[in-house]
Amino acid sequence: MINIYEVVETNNMIEKENLDVRTITLGISLLDCIDSDLKVLNEKIYKKIYEAAKDLVKTGEEISREFGIPIVNKRISVTPIALVGGAACKTKEDFATIAKTLDQVAKEVGVNFIGGYSALVSKGMTAADELLIRSIPLALSTTDRVCSSVNLGSTKTGINMDAVKLMGEMIKETAEFTKEQDSLGCAKLVVFCNAPDDNPFMAGAFHGVTEGESVISVGVSGPGVVKRALETVRGQGFDVLCETIKKTAFKITRVGQLVAREASSRLGVPFGIIDLSLAPTPAIGDSVADILQEIGVEYAGAPGTTAALALLNDQVKKGGIMASSYVGGLSGAFIPVSEDQGMIDAVEAGALTIEKLEAMTCVCSVGLDMIAIPGGTTASTISGIIADEAAIGMVNQKTTAVRVIPAWGKKVGDTVEFGGLLGHAPVMKVNEFGCENFINRGGRIPAPVHSFKN
Repeated sequence: MINIYEVVETNNMIEKENLDVRTITLGISLLDCIDSDLKVLNEKIYKKIYEAAKDLVKTGEEISREFGIPIVNKRISVTPIALVGGAACKTKEDFATIAKTLDQVAKEVGVNFIGGYSALVSKGMTAADELLIRSIPLALSTTDRVCSSVNLGSTKTGINMDAVKLMGEMIKETAEFTKEQDSLGCAKLVVFCNAPDDNPFMAGAFHGVTEGESVISVGVSGPGVVKRALETVRGQGFDVLCETIKKTAFKITRVGQLVAREASSRLGVPFGIIDLSLAPTPAIGDSVADILQEIGVEYAGAPGTTAALALLNDQVKKGGIMASSYVGGLSGAFIPVSEDQGMIDAVEAGALTIEKLEAMTCVCSVGLDMIAIPGGTTASTISGIIADEAAIGMVNQKTTAVRVIPAWGKKVGDTVEFGGLLGHAPVMKVNEFGCENFINRGGRIPAPVHSFKN
């Protein structure tokens, strides 16, 4: 039973410390929509999603009102569209019609984003995979709520370097296609290694082929809650610090578990997972970078930052798994730049560089996330950044990702503005030495030796 002390404590976390349920995400399988007729395929997709998700937003709002818990986003993830559209789509434009259908139904049911305009190409690309990838710039420039992802590496298969090269080109093209909006399309596109099948967070959410017909997953968040808790143990040893983070993560996850169970019951959809990632927002006091400073570094990026982030990530997971038997997705701590005011401050102070961020990604939930880079950055350099992150994920058996925005017409020191949850970001310096000969080799980087486990 939850006692009155816990009720008061949770209310304080919500009212004063920015605790929220970041998203309820409804995963929907579209495998039974596959058809060789493009028009019929789009009709099936629209109907399937609408019927499954028509009550999602209303249910989320009801739960939020009844329990007093803010639920910021309601989202949908679908089966990777490269798998669904392969039989009907013969051109990039064909695939883009599916993106428009997804956008239309997302607006109709009222969700913030719909994810799954995706391809899984960690070992090789089918013709449909390549067509979908080449259609991404068109799809993201002609829709508002569609998010796209490509998984191009894994610990088991290695890294598909042909896909790495292609994605560098597609990110550049997406930046150009959406240049009037500070290259906003790139903020809705993420490249993965070891992508999980059950991630509720955008832009990387898709309904994995290992999932059932439909599933409810919840992403909780609470950097402000952790920061406030750590203020009470300032100056104490690591044992106290770790216990404080762990206990706080437990409380945050219990809130998510409550929302997930309620949403599952009311929608008649199985409960999937709780993703207990600390996901920051541009709001003051809702920053992972602020937690790192409270742990003891002057700015995110100072010496000691990677160790502090490793500690934070591990204790969040240890606390969360005691509160729910179904922890999944990414889980840990996100370190996006544009969505975290503390990270932005660290960049502007000169404490945080892309190279330091890359080191931090070895121990955090994902990778290089929401980072604006100069618009003149070459496609091969972007591919090199992707390859580096994928290598970290492959060797360390963890999920890594790249979501960079080569902001069209912008240079180091300029700022890009996205608004809302996506925030704003200073354009960061990128190493200007080339890697084109490396990227142009083609083929696949083999899986590491420790991948051979059966």
